[in-house]
Amino acid sequence: MRNGLFAAMLLGPLACAAPAAAQSKVNIEQNYADSLTALPKEELAVSGGFYVPAYSSVAMSQGKLRVDFSVTLSVHNASETQALVVKRIAYFDTAGKQVETYLKGQVALKPLATVSIFVPTDDVRGGTGANFLVDWAATSEIAEPVVEALMVGGVANAHYAFISQGRPTRTAGKK
Repeated sequence: MRNGLFAAMLLGPLACAAPAAAQSKVNIEQNYADSLTALPKEELAVSGGFYVPAYSSVAMSQGKLRVDFSVTLSVHNASETQALVVKRIAYFDTAGKQVETYLKGQVALKPLATVSIFVPTDDVRGGTGANFLVDWAATSEIAEPVVEALMVGGVANAHYAFISQGRPTRTAGKK
C-alpha cells in the first residue's frame, strides 16, 4: 500500500500532463503584435526561403543516450526600412514529414523586428533530423532575413546551447 501510494505521488503529475503533440499552437499574430505591421498593398516582387536544421534530440555517449533540447526558431527582418512578409513557417521531422505549421496566413514584420517559435524540450516529434522551412517575400530588394534556431538542453549537470543558421533554399530575387 505504501509503495503504491508513493508511486502514485510520483506518477500522478505525469498522468495529467498534456502530450507534446497536443500543446497549444503558437499564435504569432497575437504574441508578436508589436513586431507586425499591415501587409503591403504593393506586389511582392522578391521572395526567398530558408531551410533551418533543428535538433530537438541528439544522440550522445556512442549513441546510447538521447538528449532532448528545446528549440527556438527566430526570424529577423534585417531591413531598416522595409517590411518583410513571412509566408510560411513549417516544422518537419527526421523523415521529412510536416509535423506543425505556425502561420494561419502571411504576416508582415516591421523593419528590424523579430518573431519566434518555441518547441519545448518534451516535444520530440522532430527527432534528430528536425528542420524548419521559412518562406518570405518583399515588395522590392531587401536585406536578406536572418533565420536561426537556438537549441538548449542538458543532461545531469551538463548544459548545452547551440545555434543552427538557416540556409537559403533559393536565391532571393524577382519572381
